[in-house]
Amino acid sequence: MMNKEYLSIADMMSGLMMVFLLIAIVFMLDVQRSKDEIEQQKNEIEQQKNEIERQKNAMAEIAEMAEQSRQLLHEKLLREFESDLKRWNADILSDNTVRFNAPKVLFKLGKSTLLPRFKTILSDFFPRYVAILQVYRDEIEAIRIEGHTSSDWIKTDDVAMRYLKNVELSQRRALSTLTYCYALLQHSARQRDWLQLVLRANGLSFAKLIRNGDGSENADKSRRVEFRVVTKAEEKLYQILERSRSVNYQ
Repeated sequence: MMNKEYLSIADMMSGLMMVFLLIAIVFMLDVQRSKDEIEQQKNEIEQQKNEIERQKNAMAEIAEMAEQSRQLLHEKLLREFESDLKRWNADILSDNTVRFNAPKVLFKLGKSTLLPRFKTILSDFFPRYVAILQVYRDEIEAIRIEGHTSSDWIKTDDVAMRYLKNVELSQRRALSTLTYCYALLQHSARQRDWLQLVLRANGLSFAKLIRNGDGSENADKSRRVEFRVVTKAEEKLYQILERSRSVNYQ
C-alpha cells in the first residue's frame, strides 16, 4: 500500500516537475523573443538615426550650395538692374525675387490687361533677366511669375468670395505677364525652348499680403507682380524634408 502511495506521489511530483519545466521553457522562450524584439527595435532605431544623420549632412551640403548660387545670382541681378530699379519702382529681394510694386503702372483696378508702361518695363527687363538666368539653367527648377492682390473686392464683403475673385484676377494677371514676356523672345528659339520647361504663371490672390509696420494690410504694395526663381537645390531640400518626415512618422 505504501509503495502504491509512494508511486502516486512520485508520479505527481514528476508531473509537477514537467509542468514547471514547460512553464520555464515557455518563459525562457518569451524572454528570448522579447530580447530579439528589443534588439530588432534597437537596430531599427539605429538605422533611423543613421538615415537622419545622412539626411542632415545632405541637407547641409545642398543648403551650402544653394546659398552660394543664391549669392552669385543676387550679385549678377543687382549688377544688371540696380540702376533701373528706382524708375521701375521695383525691388530685388534677398531670395532673388524681382518685385514690381507700382499697381497703377501694372494694371487697371480689377483688370488683367498690361498697361503700356508695364509693357515698356517688361520689354527692357525680361530679355536681360532670361539672359542672366540661362547661365544657371542647370540649377533652375522653375521661374515663377506670380500675381498678387490686396484682400479688397469692390462688389462683395464676403471673405470667401473676395478670395476666389482675387485668385482668378491674380492668375489672369500672371498669365498676361507670362504671355507678353514669352512673346518678347520670339526670335530666340533656344530661350523659348528652355522657358517652356521652367516658366510658370501663378495667381496667389491675397495669400501673401504686404503689411505696414503696425501689422495692417498695405493694399497698394500687396497689388504686385513678382518674378521668382526656384532652384533645384530648393527642390532637393524639400524632397529630403519630406523623406525625413516619413522616417520620423514610422
